[in-house]
Amino acid sequence: MNSSDTTNIFKQLALLVLSPHCFDTYFIDFNFLDRPCFAATLSKGLGIGIILGSIFVKFPQILKIYNAKTAKGISLATVILDLIVITIYAAYNFLKQFPISAWGDTAFLAIQTVAIGFLLLYYDVSTSKAIIFLINYLVFSGVLISGLVPIDILWTLQGINIPLLLAGRVIQVHSNYKNQSTGQLSAITCALLFAGSLARIFTSIQETGDTMIILTNVFSFLANLVIVIQILYYWKSEEKTKKVD
Repeated sequence: MNSSDTTNIFKQLALLVLSPHCFDTYFIDFNFLDRPCFAATLSKGLGIGIILGSIFVKFPQILKIYNAKTAKGISLATVILDLIVITIYAAYNFLKQFPISAWGDTAFLAIQTVAIGFLLLYYDVSTSKAIIFLINYLVFSGVLISGLVPIDILWTLQGINIPLLLAGRVIQVHSNYKNQSTGQLSAITCALLFAGSLARIFTSIQETGDTMIILTNVFSFLANLVIVIQILYYWKSEEKTKKVD
């Protein structure tokens, strides 16, 4: 492999994160202090990192349910509302043709959330209802991303996402408070979702500029923050109880 081939490979890899303009700014003009390129590169890098992290972000939660053979403490309503929010968010971004680094993680989150909902119904309700849930979701998501739903309606649905998101978190927060425990909620999954939603505020501002998307990510961050606080609180309470016992 000669130096020209090596240079081309390096450029192709760099362009996964850098725009052509920023590549030239950094590696031809050697201007590493360009603020717009720094912000754009940071956003793209964060976006790719979030997507890679999202591949397994809910896996600890899935594994915890599978090992326990129950989803006790996890609200089905919260799972369904989360799934609706994630799917509408992904469909809206997809049809608006925003960069995949700004929303690609939602595809993996949707798959994992479906798995959580399926396992919850399978272990705690019935196999038939778990299958019906899966079929209904596949139809729902297929219609949204097919383009059959006008973009104006998707924009409206994206606006509805915010109260749906908050409603789902309120249900889960109330369930945790009522049980005085977070049950089978995975601390690792919740912490990763919290960190991802914080980073998504920056990437949505930088890569989409869409007010509705930005607001959705802000409220997602705040909602995840409350869940993380509850996990920490009840974890400390359980530790104190164990010490007393």
